[in-house]
Amino acid sequence: MKKLFLVLFLGFSIPLAAQQKSDFWDNVQFGGGFTASFGNQTTIGISPSAIYNFDNGFALGAGLGYLYSEINDFTTNVYSTSIIGLYQTNFGVQFSTDFDYYFANQSTFNGNSISTNFPALHLGVAYNQGRFALGIRYDVLYDENKSIFASPISPVVRFYF
Repeated sequence: MKKLFLVLFLGFSIPLAAQQKSDFWDNVQFGGGFTASFGNQTTIGISPSAIYNFDNGFALGAGLGYLYSEINDFTTNVYSTSIIGLYQTNFGVQFSTDFDYYFANQSTFNGNSISTNFPALHLGVAYNQGRFALGIRYDVLYDENKSIFASPISPVVRFYF
C-alpha cells in the first residue's frame, strides 16, 4: 500500500513541477561593451556580461573583459573580472557602479615585460534608451602609480539584449 501511495504521489508531483515555470531567466540579460581605436595607439577590447533585473529598477551582474593596446614600443594585454550594479530611473538615466579587478601584462618589443594587477571602483551615469546606454564613469580607486589607464574618467558604452 505504501508503494502505491509513493507511485501516485510521484506520478502527480512530477507533471505539476514540470508545469511550473521559473521566471529567473526572463529577468536575465546578456550583453556588455566593446572598444576600438586606431591611429597612434591601437586599442581593441571586449567585455561580455550578464545582469539580473530586479522589479524595482535595480540590476546586478558579473562580467569578464579583455583589452589589447599597442602604442609605440609597448603592447599591453589586460584581463578583468567585474561585479556590476545598475539602477534605471524612469526618465532614461542609468546610474552604475562597477567593481573591476584588472590583471595586466605590458611588454616591449625587445622582450622586457611587467605584470601588474589593481582594483577599480567605477561610479557612472549614462543615458539609457532601450537596450543601449551611453555615458561616463569615474574610478574612485584610481592610482596613477598602479593603473595602466591614463585617466580615472572613461566612457560608458553598454548594451543588453
